[in-house]
Amino acid sequence: MAEATPKKPPDWKHLTETVHDAESLRQESINAQHDHLITEIETSDGPLGTTLRAVYEGDELSKFRIRLDDKIRNHDREIERMCNFHYQGFIDSIRELLTVRQDAARLKDEVKQVDQHLQESCVPLMTKGEELVKCRRIQGNIATAVESLNLCLPVLEMYRKLQEQMTSRRFYPALKTLEQLEHTYLPRVNSHWFAQTMADDIPKQRESIKEASMSDLKDFLENIRKHSGKIGEVAMLHAAEQNNMDPAIVKATRKKVKKRRAPPPPNPFTGEVDAPPSPVIQDEEEEIEDSAELSAQDLIDFSPVYRCLHIYSVLGDRERFETYYRKQRWKQARLSLQPPSNMHESLDSFKRYFHDIVGFFVVEDHILNTTQGLVNRAYIDELWEMAVSKLAASLRTNTVQCKDTSMLLDVKNLIILFCHTLRGYGFSVGHVLELLLEMRDQYNDVLTRQWVDIFNEIFSEDNYTPIYVETIEAYTDIVTQFPIQDENLERESFPKRFPFSEFVPDVYNQVKAYINACLKYSADLHLSHTEIDDMIRKSTNLLLTRTLGSCLSSLIKKPSLTLLQLIQISINMNYLEKSCLYLEEYISSITGAQNDSVHMARLHGTTMFKDAKSDAEEHIYKQLNLKIDEFLDLASYDWLLPEAKGHASGYVIDLVAFLQSTFMSFTNLPEKVAKTACMSACKHIANSLKEFLLDNEIRQLTMGSLQQFNLDLIQCEQFAASEPIPGANDGNLLLAFAGIRQLLDLFLNWDWSLYLADYGQTNSKYVRVQPQVALSLLEKLHNADKKKNTIFGSLNKKERDKKKLLDTVLKQLRGLVNGSTQQIQG
Repeated sequence: MAEATPKKPPDWKHLTETVHDAESLRQESINAQHDHLITEIETSDGPLGTTLRAVYEGDELSKFRIRLDDKIRNHDREIERMCNFHYQGFIDSIRELLTVRQDAARLKDEVKQVDQHLQESCVPLMTKGEELVKCRRIQGNIATAVESLNLCLPVLEMYRKLQEQMTSRRFYPALKTLEQLEHTYLPRVNSHWFAQTMADDIPKQRESIKEASMSDLKDFLENIRKHSGKIGEVAMLHAAEQNNMDPAIVKATRKKVKKRRAPPPPNPFTGEVDAPPSPVIQDEEEEIEDSAELSAQDLIDFSPVYRCLHIYSVLGDRERFETYYRKQRWKQARLSLQPPSNMHESLDSFKRYFHDIVGFFVVEDHILNTTQGLVNRAYIDELWEMAVSKLAASLRTNTVQCKDTSMLLDVKNLIILFCHTLRGYGFSVGHVLELLLEMRDQYNDVLTRQWVDIFNEIFSEDNYTPIYVETIEAYTDIVTQFPIQDENLERESFPKRFPFSEFVPDVYNQVKAYINACLKYSADLHLSHTEIDDMIRKSTNLLLTRTLGSCLSSLIKKPSLTLLQLIQISINMNYLEKSCLYLEEYISSITGAQNDSVHMARLHGTTMFKDAKSDAEEHIYKQLNLKIDEFLDLASYDWLLPEAKGHASGYVIDLVAFLQSTFMSFTNLPEKVAKTACMSACKHIANSLKEFLLDNEIRQLTMGSLQQFNLDLIQCEQFAASEPIPGANDGNLLLAFAGIRQLLDLFLNWDWSLYLADYGQTNSKYVRVQPQVALSLLEKLHNADKKKNTIFGSLNKKERDKKKLLDTVLKQLRGLVNGSTQQIQG
């Protein structure tokens, strides 16, 4: 075996150098990367998240920290070297800056001292300068004033003369002086500024003369405004005497008052005031009586008007004066026509209102007749037209709020006297008289509202039972209050019983009282008998149809009324209906109109009472049915009863007894109403009994329960056949139970073959039985039989045959019902 060749040992030295070089390259790469990251940290202005993430994700974090510390130490050394280099220059700059600050502060103090010294030095100089300028100005003004005064003394003297003349109220010389001043003296001083001022003031002086001349007129206007009421009252008193009317209508209630006269006005030029007059205590009513002998024009001094008119005519401004006078009087007219607050609450307020208006127009009429052109007829007519419109509006507003009929009558009399008074002065009062006709409606409305309470009180106090009288005096008292003609009642012995209750004569008498109240308003209206009759009939119709009709309707609808009370109300309506003819005769007797006139309006009370009676009858029917329902609610049937008890149920016996006693009280009702009520009761009972059988809550019933139900129906039929109302024996009441009787007979007789054979024929024995009704009842019987079968088990042959028949009948009935339904749908 050959000897193995030995291996050559590896070159370890070369391998070590290679590894050392690789490590050096790696370290340089890491250092370069660290330098790059440090550079990014130094130069980056944004977030360092990415750079820091690269540092912490590397494997050389400790070396990076060492590298970063080296970098920081290098920067610290550079900063220290730079600070050492520039330190001395920085210190020198700080020292120079401190020196400059001290110099600036010292300079600022010096500037302040110089400024203060300068201001203190200039104060005397400025003062002396201002004084010098002022003195120079004064000297110039004095020289100018002396020169101007020398030139203007004649003008000023003339102006002083003008003032003296105006102070002494010498108006004509003052006007002449104004003319000389304007045309002779002022042109000499046109170069001076005050000349134009005086020239501009001359028209004002003329106006002041006019105003001074008008002061008397203003006093007159103020005085006439205060005394218009007194003038009007005196004028209306005279008119009342001439027209034979009561003077008490005019006089207003007055108290003693302490009168103080207004102080005299100051002089418009001097401002001086004369001593005021002492107060005077006087009773106004005594003053009116003292002046009653004088005419209205004698109470006022009209000379201030005449003087002022003359002065304005001389001044050539008469038109302006007329305009001013008319404007002021127009304003005073508006004040007089403005009603006092709450005028409707006091009759004296109405009187004073009319006094002011009459006084105003009496004064205007005197001015019209004693001056030439200050006021004219066209102006008076226009003023009167405005007054009539405002007067009408005020009276409408206040009379509407007045709720007292006596006050409305007094206001009516005041208006009539107002018209008489102003008609005597030539004013047209037709439109004012028309207002009385409008007030008549308001008067009737107030009366109607009063009678609503009266009627309601009558109804609330009535006992709704016939009136019993035991003496001839009581009987006579009733027949004199209410027109009733009943021979049977007259022949009866005492005690007598009237068929109506107390509210019949009470209502009749109150309607007559209303008619008399309406007649009071017609007095002094100068209406014909026919017009008065027509007016009263229309008002009475409104009372009967609206007021009394509404009260009766509310009365009848009261749930607290019993059946007997409703019956009595219906009886009362019969007699009130008959009384309308007597009311018409009464109206004709007090108005003097012919009762048989073709154009005469008839009272509508008959129709209203008929309607009220019909309403009461309807409520009688409803009330009777409600009482019947109370008995029917007591019904308690055992629908699974095996056989009948042999007698009628207790609730049916009680119901029949109630109906018999109730219909006995129908004797005073009309036969037709009584029969209708009885028929309505029977129909209601029949329908209720039928509803018992067809109640959906009843699922089963037996023949025994039907037999018991038949006993109850027989009891009702016996009542219907017993003639509960006289004259009701024609068999109509039994027809109310015919439908349910045929239904029970069909089941009790088990007569299905005949029913099915004759179905649809008019002469069928069970023509009133509907297939769906029979089907519903038969299904309830069938359900009861099913329950019985489950209890008793198998059926015998007879029961099986009955069941088979029952099924056959049910099938045929369903066919009839379905056929009828399809025919209706088709």
